[in-house]
This record gives sequence, C-alpha cells and structure tokens, in this order.
Amino acid sequence: MMTNKKVLISGAGVAGLALAYWLDRHGFHVTVVERAPQVRHGGYAVDFRGEALHVLDRMDLLEPIRALDTEMGDAAMVDAEGRQYATLPAAVFAGDLEVPKAELTRLLYAAAQDRAEYLFGDSISAVEQDADGVNVTFESGPSRRFDLLVGADGLHSRVRSLTFGPEERFVQPLGIYTAIFSLPNYLGLHHTGQLYVSPGKAANMFADGAGGRARAALHLAAEHLEYDRHDIGEQQRIIAERFAGEGWEIPRLLTEMRAAEDFWFDTNAQVVMDTWASGRVVLLGDAGYCAAPTSGRGTSQALIGAYVLAGELARADSDHTAAFIAYEKAMRPFVTEHQAVGREGAQRFFMPAPSQEVLDMLAANAVPAAGAPIPSPSSSSHSSSPAIP
Repeated sequence: MMTNKKVLISGAGVAGLALAYWLDRHGFHVTVVERAPQVRHGGYAVDFRGEALHVLDRMDLLEPIRALDTEMGDAAMVDAEGRQYATLPAAVFAGDLEVPKAELTRLLYAAAQDRAEYLFGDSISAVEQDADGVNVTFESGPSRRFDLLVGADGLHSRVRSLTFGPEERFVQPLGIYTAIFSLPNYLGLHHTGQLYVSPGKAANMFADGAGGRARAALHLAAEHLEYDRHDIGEQQRIIAERFAGEGWEIPRLLTEMRAAEDFWFDTNAQVVMDTWASGRVVLLGDAGYCAAPTSGRGTSQALIGAYVLAGELARADSDHTAAFIAYEKAMRPFVTEHQAVGREGAQRFFMPAPSQEVLDMLAANAVPAAGAPIPSPSSSSHSSSPAIP
C-alpha cells in the first residue's frame, strides 16, 4: 500500500492546480492552501511549447485550451508620435499555443477543484518536519500534519523562505520590472498590439479581440528598486515617475493604470538553487526554478514539472527522497537551458533603444523585439524537455 499519501500544496497557480490534478489521479489525498480568496486571475497571455502540450492533452484540456487561442497577429512597433516603423511578426512572440492566463487558471481549477481540499484566504506561517511527516501552521491559526509539503507558491515563495532560507539567497533579479493591468480597448486593437520602446523602457498594449478590454504592460530597466511588495500605490508611483514625459499612449496608460483593479507589478527574476528538496518538502515551478518572463517558458515548466513530480512520487511509493531526486534529474537540464534563455532575453533583447541592428533582425524574423517577454530563438523550443510518456 502506498504511504506518504497526504500532500499539502502551497499555491493555487498553474503549478499547484496541475499537481493537485495529477496527484489525485495517482491516489494521493491533496490539500491546497492559497493566500488569495479565490483562484487568481489576471496576467497576460501565456505560451505553451513542446511537451507541455502533451501534458494538457493527458489532462483532456488541450482542445478546450486550443479553443481559447488568442490567435494574435503581427504587432506594430511605434514611435513617440504613434507612427509605425516596424512590424513584429506573431511567430516571434507566440509559442505553439497562446491563451489568456485567466482562462488557463479557470480551466485548470475546473479540472482540479473536486480532486483536492482547498483552503483559500490562508497561507503557511510555520513548517516543522521530522522523519515521519511535516507539521504546518497556518496563518488562520490551526496546525495540521501532512506527509509531504510542496511549495508551488511562486517567485516569492513562503515555503522556500521557511524551509530553505531567505529570498535573497535564491532570487536573482534581471534588472527589469514590469507592470501589467487591463484597460478599455480604446485603440480598437483586434488580435494584435502596439509596442513602444525608449532607452530603458518599453510599453505594449494588446487585445485578443475578446470584448472591449485590452491589456497593457510597462517595463523598465533598473538595477534595484526599494518598494513594498504589497503597496500598489507605491508601485504605481514608481511607474508614473519613470514613464513621465514619454510619448505614444503613455499618458493615457498611466491614467488607466491608476483605475485598474487588476494591477500587478514585480521584478523579472530567476530562482537558482542547488536542490529543490529538503526532507519532506519540495519546490515546484517558479518557487524552485523561475526562468523569468523573458524566457517565455514559465507556464510550460510549471505544467511539465507538476506532471513529472506526481509521476515520480507515484512510482517511488513510500520513498519520497528517491522521487525528489528523480524529479530533479528529469527537470534540471530543461530548467538550466531555459534560465539561460531568460538571461539572454533580458540582457540582449528586452530593453534596447530601437537601433538599425534590432530592426534588421526583426526584418529577418530572427529575434524578439525589445519589450517582448519571450525567449531568444537561438535555442530549441523542445531540446531538453523531459520526455512525457
């Protein structure tokens, strides 16, 4: 009989929801704790590449997700007066499949909601483990015991901090900060977008044609910004100050930003760790190996990692240590490659002023445009993905 069956997952994002689905399929008893009062929505479109599509297929989600494909067309690169000076081909910034993140999380939750116990509006405040299990204290007060704990709680993982050490030991910023929010589609964009670039800054507005809403993303280059991660007003002031005086639609975007109910702001960073497991605790997705938005592979890594981790735990029966080792062996080359892509994307392509070199490369459809959070095409999309049986 399989032991180590009671698993707590921290985080109801892509990684946590996918893992809940697969662990239930393998006969585990799953609890998911999520700080937000419900499954988080928002964010802009996410890409799927290579083996991630096979994982979706095995979850019976590939066709429903294909139906939500943004079908984004070419985007216009514009100057301060809004005049187009280059075209960014859709093939450059899209993966094999692209969907709005909110729709992805909705479908993942629908697939996993009956497969786990969910504790919304709560989070982990303390973790103590011994040879036989993990005692977890929740911020709401009670403590519970589980066989295993999985940190799938993102770049700023609480599980990682409590188990492995402070964030600054593992999180490596790439010198880019991004704000994302929705706004009225006043430019009338339809399955396309516009991109504005100036030295150290980039902004894009895009719409997939669904209703009268669009999304905007404002990116700025900065080595280190001091701010309260929970103070939206302070974050918006940073963006407003840095983008003051810029042309194109920036003044209107800054006004819409202050009215947005789904404003999000964070650093583009990677998580680099020697190991993703400690005793009965293991990390999944961005919590353990974030590759940064400039890699364009975070969603695929989360889905594949969840599939691999659940499979290894099922195969190893009661030996969680062996399962964690096998999980890391399968995922490490995949993660290493994509983190290299993420660093290259940040350093070379993300923020340059529009130069003739960049325009020439755009014309050749060889590299991403400045500001597009996607990987360098110099690496294969599928080269080191773990095999999906």
